[in-house]
Amino acid sequence: MKIAILDDYQNVALQCADWEPLGAEIEVFGEPFAGPDEVVTRLAGFDVVVAMRERTPFPAAVFDRLPELKLLVSTGRRNAAIDLDAAKRCGVVVSATGALAAPTVEHAWALILAGARNLPLEFRSMRDGGWQVGLGMALRDKTLGLLGLGRLGAEVARIGQAFGMKPIAWSQNLTPERAAEHGVTAVSKEDLFAQSDVLSVHLVLSERTRGLVGAAEFAAMKPSALLVNTSRGPIVDESALVDALRGKKIAAAALDVYDVEPLPAGHPLRTLDNAILTPHIGYVSRETYEIFYGGAVEDIAAFQAGEPINVLNG
Repeated sequence: MKIAILDDYQNVALQCADWEPLGAEIEVFGEPFAGPDEVVTRLAGFDVVVAMRERTPFPAAVFDRLPELKLLVSTGRRNAAIDLDAAKRCGVVVSATGALAAPTVEHAWALILAGARNLPLEFRSMRDGGWQVGLGMALRDKTLGLLGLGRLGAEVARIGQAFGMKPIAWSQNLTPERAAEHGVTAVSKEDLFAQSDVLSVHLVLSERTRGLVGAAEFAAMKPSALLVNTSRGPIVDESALVDALRGKKIAAAALDVYDVEPLPAGHPLRTLDNAILTPHIGYVSRETYEIFYGGAVEDIAAFQAGEPINVLNG
């Protein structure tokens, strides 16, 4: 059996699980592929592929050109980059692993605090021999807006309450009763954007959420507001966000996710002092990777035994 482990940016996949019992030939790819043609060329001849989240897309056109592929393991249970129907049509089993929510919640708060207290600018000033350069925002008694109140949004709300913030939330299916279970006030979409001092995005990317935060929403926000996105880049209209940051329509954005990842070196977001950027590391922790890669080994072993588990396209 030949196994390809994709997008291991930190070169830790083989350290985070015991792959030896599989008795397989394993190749680790640490750099992202340039596009579908390179995916097909580099993965030709592999029986199993382990995909790290949604870093490498697997549309129908890729499955059609990888006839030897039999198992695709997705780290985490949700992967919009995999065409499950096409995989099934091509005889490819798609299995999933477990995941952890806590690291992403913690990273959302790292970004909130960094944005509220202007930490990147203060870090830079200290490194350059300077001292205080700006005024931070205290979080107590501020309004924490949550665009989505699922498992992650509810955890972010709970921590916000510990800071003394007032959490409000909106999503298309959120009811006042559901929000109240978490001590959160459900509001209209318009009020969410108008009232939030910190607005944190916690929605799943879909056709109805793509571009949900655009120019009209930025125009409705407070000029002192901070936008935080640890969910998926395309939920926020990136061009509108750049315009809003350049025009100081909002104070800052703290982002971990982007339309194109890795974020291109010349992207305008990289040039803005009021854009706080991290490289999609919300879920990147040793504990998460041990679950991802340990689960991948379990999925592959079960497939070898003829009894696939955690199948997404059964």
